[in-house]
This record gives sequence, C-alpha cells and structure tokens, in this order.
Amino acid sequence: MVTITLVIITAIVSFIAFQNPVIMSRYDFSPYRIAQRKELFRFVSHAFLHADWIHLLINMVVLFSFGLYVEREFGFLENAGHIQSGLVSFLVLYFSAIVISSLTTYLKKRKDPYYIAVGASGAVSAILFTSIFFSPLEKILLYGILPMPGIVFGILYLGYSSYMGRKDKDHINHDAHLWGAIYGIIYPMFLYPGLISKFIQQLGL
Repeated sequence: MVTITLVIITAIVSFIAFQNPVIMSRYDFSPYRIAQRKELFRFVSHAFLHADWIHLLINMVVLFSFGLYVEREFGFLENAGHIQSGLVSFLVLYFSAIVISSLTTYLKKRKDPYYIAVGASGAVSAILFTSIFFSPLEKILLYGILPMPGIVFGILYLGYSSYMGRKDKDHINHDAHLWGAIYGIIYPMFLYPGLISKFIQQLGL
C-alpha cells in the first residue's frame, strides 16, 4: 500500500538526514532560499525530513493510522466508478498538501534567512482531516487517551492551530497544520462532490 511505502521512504530519508546535517540543510524548508535561489524542490523535499525521532514517530504513526483508511475509502470510490484511480487520488492529495500547507509560511517567512522547517505535518494533517470528512463521528483519541468524535477533534484542532499560528511563539509550523487540515477537508469534495451529502447525513443534519 502507498501509505506504508511513504512511511518507509520518509523514515529512511529522515534517518539518513539525522546522520548528515548537510542533507538536512540542503533539503529543508527555507522560504528565504526558495525566494532568493528559486529552489522550488524545498516545497516538497522538507516533508521527508524530520527534526528528531519523536517528530518522525508522531507523524508516521498518524500517517499510517489514517492513511490506510483514506486509501481504502478512495479505493471504494474507484470501485463505485466515482473516481478513476484511488491510488493516484491519494498521491495527489498527499503531495499537493505538502505544497499547499507550506504556502502561508512561505509568504510570511520568505524574507527571513534564519527560518527553516522540516516534517510531513502539513500532508499528515490533510490525510487526518480527509479521514474525518469520510467518518466525522468516528472516535479519535486526543493525545492517545481521550476519545472524542472526529468532527469535535477537528474543530478543536483547527481552533488551536489558528490561535498558535497567530501567536508564532514556538518552533512548530502551526500554519502548515491548519492549512493542511483545511485542504484535507476540501480535497475529497472536489474529488467527488457527492461526498458532501454523505458527510451531512452522517452528522444527522
């Protein structure tokens, strides 16, 4: 499955970069270098790097847990004749989310030569929120402990990411989380608009 392949490739590349700071620097997300040197590959390459093992583990566990489900749902849509390829749809979601979730940060930080970021969090947020869109009442464990419906988790997540993104006080790219999540909700609606009514029905509206 493509989710497992992405997890393996990301883990391998991140591990190699842990041992080689030159690779980390060459492929991280540096808005300044993108703007000044036109190194557009950084919009994608940074998603295969992570700051440390904890960062990598969290992103890959979430990607694995929800990516397999999204893959399966896309497969159902393909089998029903609603989309042409579930595999292609999943890959487009993942890689386009990497770029789209980074755009706000790029615009904010393109004149800052010291800002860098790494991680697949934007794309992982998109995968997570696509899964919430498919099953909004399915339970999600907040911090791995507190169960709550996905739609409730999603609202809290969006609010928190928006608030922290405006504060910009830590070293976490909350804007990538926020815009990746929003994109994850929008993408399946454009992929197959009939999903909108299903989403509304699941909420009992």
